[in-house]
Amino acid sequence: MERIYKEGEIVLGTVTGIKKYGIFVKLDNKNSGLIHISEISNHYVEDLNKYVILNELIRVRILKKNKDNMYKLSVKNMDYRITKHNDSKIKETDGGFKNLALHLNYWINRELTSLKK
Repeated sequence: MERIYKEGEIVLGTVTGIKKYGIFVKLDNKNSGLIHISEISNHYVEDLNKYVILNELIRVRILKKNKDNMYKLSVKNMDYRITKHNDSKIKETDGGFKNLALHLNYWINRELTSLKK
């Protein structure tokens, strides 16, 4: 039985494509849709790759059904991310790997000793 989505409904979908004009989302095996760039944010959107990644599972709002089971979708004004992506990189401390290097020989010798027992 084919799933029918209602306008305003929030459902899960998988990002299947990212183009300059919008994001393609697979809703299920028979239905998919497009989040037009104007339905991403209330602010100017330059690069859609900053909002989603390919194969990411996201929440989408159903706006309208078009022909061929294609839906107009939106993520505007909603928390659409299932997994929060932290873009911050790990910053190396001033000591760097020095602490590891200082203890490495000790750890290796301790392991070798325990293996000989």
